Amino acid sequence: MHLDIVPILGKTAEGAAFDRIPERYPMALAPSAASSTDPATVEGGGEHIDAPELRLFVMALFFIFGGITSLNDVIIPKLKELFTLNYMQAMLVQSAFFAAYFIVSVPGALLVKKIGYMRGAVVGLLLMMAGCLLFIPASASATFGVFLLALFVLASGVTVVQVVTNPLISLLGPAKSAHSRLTFAQAFNSLGTTIFPYVGAIIILGSLATVSADQLSGAALDAYRVAETQAVVRAYIGLAIALLVIAGVVWFNRNRLKGERHETGSVLASFDLLKRPRFAFGAACIFVYVGAEVAIGSLIVNYVKQAHVLGLDDQSAGKLIPIYWGGALLGRFIGSAVLRMISPGKVLAFNAVGAIALILISANTTGTVAGYSLLAIGLMNSIMFPTIFSLACEGLGKRAADGSGVICVAIVGGAVIPPLTGQLADMSGSLAFALLLPALCYAIIAGFGIYARRPAAGVAEKAT
Repeated sequence: MHLDIVPILGKTAEGAAFDRIPERYPMALAPSAASSTDPATVEGGGEHIDAPELRLFVMALFFIFGGITSLNDVIIPKLKELFTLNYMQAMLVQSAFFAAYFIVSVPGALLVKKIGYMRGAVVGLLLMMAGCLLFIPASASATFGVFLLALFVLASGVTVVQVVTNPLISLLGPAKSAHSRLTFAQAFNSLGTTIFPYVGAIIILGSLATVSADQLSGAALDAYRVAETQAVVRAYIGLAIALLVIAGVVWFNRNRLKGERHETGSVLASFDLLKRPRFAFGAACIFVYVGAEVAIGSLIVNYVKQAHVLGLDDQSAGKLIPIYWGGALLGRFIGSAVLRMISPGKVLAFNAVGAIALILISANTTGTVAGYSLLAIGLMNSIMFPTIFSLACEGLGKRAADGSGVICVAIVGGAVIPPLTGQLADMSGSLAFALLLPALCYAIIAGFGIYARRPAAGVAEKAT
């Protein structure tokens, strides 16, 4: 999501701005030269593909994978009740999903280098569709582990699609307007994270029965789980159909990028960038940021349901999730203006401290203040990912794309921090106490903001 909603991340040693990436869980793969097709034109010394209809479908992909990711916040309370899980076990939903970024990122990049953007996108879309369809046997078996498998396969497809979409949207038009297109496309990602949870709350959480799973056993429990998970199945079958249609359109256009070329060399060589303290600190901050953001989003329904907070039913609580994710979208507009006037490091530190303050307010109050102060953390999250990314990659020059790939692997924090937060909730018996872990994550981010408030040493020099 860009268009001046997010600041330019940085400059290469040669002075060309390197591409910004989606605020939420991005993946990058940089070609050595832009692809060309029959209608391609050359402007300003850089090739681009003149295919406006492809841009529409790429933006649709941003919308869908953003929405699918945020649906986890709705599924967690559903599965927690049906399988009588504790908080740590319920958070394995996020672990199964975000583990795919760690496991599939490098193979996905290699696959796209081998078969190209369009065919790579088709593979990713079909993987996503397979993950959605796996919810059918997951429901029929009434087994939590099969649901986790379905989520992992779905997330694997999302990862491959993200490998494709970031560089592809840059190629689909003149280089001078690449950032504008990325901003506009990423806005669809945020739109998805705002809309999908609301619709999901109606379809998935609205069907929770009056009887509780912990009151049943044996065949009656299995039958209850099968019946109640049908709402989840219907939602994901609808997504599978939409994904199949989009995959068909992309396959139909698979030969549009005939002159496509990619960098050669080992993807794993990128990890030597972790020897640079500033970059390593930034990558660690991506890890804790994604973990904190996902952990809080995952707890929203159960948190606001508490009698001393808002005391809502499941569906009403689920409908509040878009406030959290919508705050991130709104915050980008505000942050864009602020970052033009104030050092990005200082703004990052301010927002991180603001998130900590909101956690403390929520944990130590009740009612409306407790509920909405938690939701307001989304506003603080708004500029964090792109700002951490830009500060970490500052001065990387030609290796900016390598840095982006490593940072993408750090997104695995979304698989680690949430279950640890759930474990704290189980041990203490308090969701408010469990929020101390996300607060610690934000404290680390604040430290990085202060550390990186000045330009990287040698930023104007050519990186090696």
